[in-house]
Amino acid sequence: MTCNKDARFPIGTKFKTRHSKTKFCTVVDILKTYNNQGDLVQIRYVATHDFMGGIITDRDVVETTIAMGLVDNDSSISPEEI
Repeated sequence: MTCNKDARFPIGTKFKTRHSKTKFCTVVDILKTYNNQGDLVQIRYVATHDFMGGIITDRDVVETTIAMGLVDNDSSISPEEI
């Protein structure tokens, strides 16, 4: 099974999670996994968010999570929340 596509979301994309306590995250890296034949088989995103003054990193964010929580750059969310 191969994944013949590029990453849908660029680094810097902001999104919010769908938990009871919403977190505002930013994509900071894109991880691509290839098999021995050189076929792209998986794309995962690395995202960070702030928690009590520290940076929390999630290294296994799927594309669907970002798509469901995209934050428009012109929205009413203040920069401190992101």
